Amino acid sequence: MAKVTFKGNPMTLLGEEVKEGDTAPDFTVLANDLSKVSLMDTKGKVRLISVIPSIDTGVCAEQTRRFNEEAANLDNVEVLTISCDLPFAQRRWTADKDIENVQTLSDHKDLSFGKAYGVVMEELRLLARSIFVIDSNDKVTYTEYVSEGTDHPDYEAVLKHLKEHTNG
Repeated sequence: MAKVTFKGNPMTLLGEEVKEGDTAPDFTVLANDLSKVSLMDTKGKVRLISVIPSIDTGVCAEQTRRFNEEAANLDNVEVLTISCDLPFAQRRWTADKDIENVQTLSDHKDLSFGKAYGVVMEELRLLARSIFVIDSNDKVTYTEYVSEGTDHPDYEAVLKHLKEHTNG
């Protein structure tokens, strides 16, 4: 199981760790309009799933903005940002920041995504910062569980992976 800390404090992660080569577990989260979204709704596309603790914090905001900018240069890649923020907060934030290339999704209701991917920090009921790439055949091709929740993911590594494994 992945080991993560948040502000230096060890966190207990709920769920099973997802590994490269695994079939991506399905999940159900909420879009900003409260409609349900599952992994299968994006079937046939490469998915970059950017997981953040909260959209209203500096590192999470920067991570979301970075992938929004990069998404414009990635062909056939759907970028999803998932957190436990309420859909209303996500909608307000993305509108304020002109985020157009990333779909923000909320796992606040039942932690379906977080439990399926092993990223629920039990102590905080937030998702641990992580990155997953899922190919068009629903296979996990890249994972990163960021060891310290206040650190950035390895942007260059995931972008390099995407460019090598897509037409981006």
